[in-house]
Amino acid sequence: MAKYICTICGCVYDTETGLENGLYAGVAFDDLPENFLCPICSEPKEYFEELSAYNSKEENK
Repeated sequence: MAKYICTICGCVYDTETGLENGLYAGVAFDDLPENFLCPICSEPKEYFEELSAYNSKEENK
């Protein structure tokens, strides 16, 4: 399963476990509702990147 990170605040969405409260556990990131917002900073899901891609960009800075 994949993990996605909010590029604004660092909140991580894990497709296996969902959010910290278990909400959306087992839901693929692409299957989250269109109106999904980051639970920490309220940014839309367009601000999330797959964690592995985000880490690669950070390492190359």
